[in-house]
Amino acid sequence: MLWQIMKYDWRNLSADRTLWAVAGILAAAIAYGAYNGSAWVRFQSATLRNAAVEERDRLETVKRDMDAADAGRISPPAFLDPRSPAALGRRLGPRYAAMPPAPLASLAIGQSDLYPYYFKVSTASKDTFLNNDEVEHPLHLLSGRFDLAFVILYLYPLLILALSYNLLSGEKEAGTLALTLSQPVGLRTLVAGKLMLRFLFVLALAVVLSLAGVLAGGVDLTAEGWVPRLALWVGVVAIYGAFWFGVAVGVNALGGSSATSAMALSGIWLGLVLLVPSLLNVFIKVAHPVPSRVELINSMRAASSEASAQGGKLLARYLEDHPDLTDSGANTGNFNVIALAVQDEVEKKMQPVLAQFDQQLSGQQELLDRYRYLSPAIVTQSALNDLAGTSAHRYKHFLAQTERFHAAWRAWFAPRTIKEVKLTPEDVGSLPAFQFEEEPARDVLTRVLGALAGLAFPTLLVMAVSAAALRRYRVTG
Repeated sequence: MLWQIMKYDWRNLSADRTLWAVAGILAAAIAYGAYNGSAWVRFQSATLRNAAVEERDRLETVKRDMDAADAGRISPPAFLDPRSPAALGRRLGPRYAAMPPAPLASLAIGQSDLYPYYFKVSTASKDTFLNNDEVEHPLHLLSGRFDLAFVILYLYPLLILALSYNLLSGEKEAGTLALTLSQPVGLRTLVAGKLMLRFLFVLALAVVLSLAGVLAGGVDLTAEGWVPRLALWVGVVAIYGAFWFGVAVGVNALGGSSATSAMALSGIWLGLVLLVPSLLNVFIKVAHPVPSRVELINSMRAASSEASAQGGKLLARYLEDHPDLTDSGANTGNFNVIALAVQDEVEKKMQPVLAQFDQQLSGQQELLDRYRYLSPAIVTQSALNDLAGTSAHRYKHFLAQTERFHAAWRAWFAPRTIKEVKLTPEDVGSLPAFQFEEEPARDVLTRVLGALAGLAFPTLLVMAVSAAALRRYRVTG
């Protein structure tokens, strides 16, 4: 019986030009979203390739200049001498810490256009590179980028509602619903058949076109873990769509006219997709306000000035705290040695300010993770960003690795600076190098499964309420 209902309903739907118009709009939106997502990933990849080439060429130049300085062909000033650990670690030899795009990054740009995906790490304090802003168009930062995730979150529900707002009221107003139900078919069976057809059509349209866009965008099919992530992506899209179909059935079951149902569904979409996320965003910022960036800059300047004025005292304290870095040959009057102590003191003074920033940002993320279930759109977006590798969690994971690499970089140069070691081309080859490590798959899976559960529960609840409401539906009148 369901199959017969689906065949009959398909004939009616396919004869309606509205279906193909809406499908065409969705296809165009998906194609544009896929193009935007793949273009951003290509830009990121090209930027990281250029950074790697620049680093390689720069270090090769450093090696040649070392040989030239040893042979007396050049006489660089002390602050640009490639053989000086202080000059190499701070100015001439910094290396990049980079986070490459994940295999499915083109699906959801997420917050990857807000957070830096590479840093140029030197022996200077970490604030000099961690807090540098990317040069980005302010409109993009304000509104985000149009990608596949945007289509799924905002346009996909609208297509579902456009196909389902008159699921029952359309036939009732045409006078055919009572005639259809005079056959050996129940109301809930009729609704189930009509609903299944629309669900399969919309899901196939969204998934197939999305996959086509991803493949056209150049997804790395050799990357590890992309298949289960893509399967979970389809699962999230399917459950998100099922939720909106459930809402449409519930509104239809109230027995209102097609116009009334359309207005009610538009209001629900507006509330759950736009209003609730906006109010939650305001609440999070009020509950955990991030300190002023001006305060951060002023604190950094004050700490730097105060530390510079106490250079000699700080050096004595620094060497006392690091006895392993000194020996009888250390030149404690060297400017570069004093600079190490000054930088160490600046970081210590900045630590409370930076900790406050991190604490507030962590508080915001915790509130978002806790209250995201108020809106299926927020839950879906968090899951899609996790699967695409563009979430705040992955960025935080990258930031922790960058800080560890910065510590290793400074640890390599500090003793050589204090002992005034003369570096060689072989030393350049042994410099610490950054290697990005992905988040543990278990962490990502835990967050995504939590999001799936957060979508499945309200979907089942809405379906149950809608099925109960159909029992009281008045076919006539």
